[in-house]
Amino acid sequence: MPLCSILVHLNSADRSTMRLKIAVDLARAHGARLTGLFAQVTAPHQVGMVADWPPADYVQAAGANRAAFLEATKGLEAEWIDVNRGDEGEILRLATDFARHFDLIVIGQRRPDNSLHPPEFAEHLIVNSGRPVLVLPYAGEFPTIGTRPIFAWSDSASSARGFADGMMLVAPGAVALVVNLSKADDEKGAAYQKESLRLAAAHLAAHKIAAHAEQLTLDEIGLMDALLNRVADHGADLLTIGAFGGGGYPLFSRGSGSRYMLKHMTAPVLFSH
Repeated sequence: MPLCSILVHLNSADRSTMRLKIAVDLARAHGARLTGLFAQVTAPHQVGMVADWPPADYVQAAGANRAAFLEATKGLEAEWIDVNRGDEGEILRLATDFARHFDLIVIGQRRPDNSLHPPEFAEHLIVNSGRPVLVLPYAGEFPTIGTRPIFAWSDSASSARGFADGMMLVAPGAVALVVNLSKADDEKGAAYQKESLRLAAAHLAAHKIAAHAEQLTLDEIGLMDALLNRVADHGADLLTIGAFGGGGYPLFSRGSGSRYMLKHMTAPVLFSH
């Protein structure tokens, strides 16, 4: 599926500029339409017992963000939207509603001390928007997306969706890996997964993506840590995983691995649910 429309979450945090740059680069590379969605948690200004919205600091932040967006998107088909809400629940609801109208959602990993967006913002979008969500780490620079991708394969519905979604972001001539992990003491399961992994690599090849297939065995290292190690070894600029599926990979209850990745990611991760 071609990448034709992108939604990027913006706020007044420093990393919002990085998110916008990456979203703009993707939009230019794919000829896609780009929409910036300004949303951040802000308390209304209190005048006695009356709550006044929007407060002056929100208006100032939104105005500065809009100006930066218009400057960065010159030459693109682009639109800037302000959700004009500061309540966490309203931000989650409105951002999710907007997200359903785009091919790709670009957001940032939440810093532990960041109060500008709700703590469950990423998880809520991944689970409820029905769209793939590209999450960018809160540290590091990422000049490219999709030149050295890793596809995590797990014989699950969400992983299959992740394959289809991740193909949108693979750059021409990419050096790709498709990785499957199995338990050390499961020879029968490993044999089955080896054939499934071969088919996964063939699926990518049918889309003109040449990927080296690797079957890794889990021992004392956890699944998500094993993937993070491969990300570092491969120098990956994109990891695609099926998220909050609850099946396919051993050792993890529903969503625990996805939440771990959201906290510990070191490269851009595309979550598909």
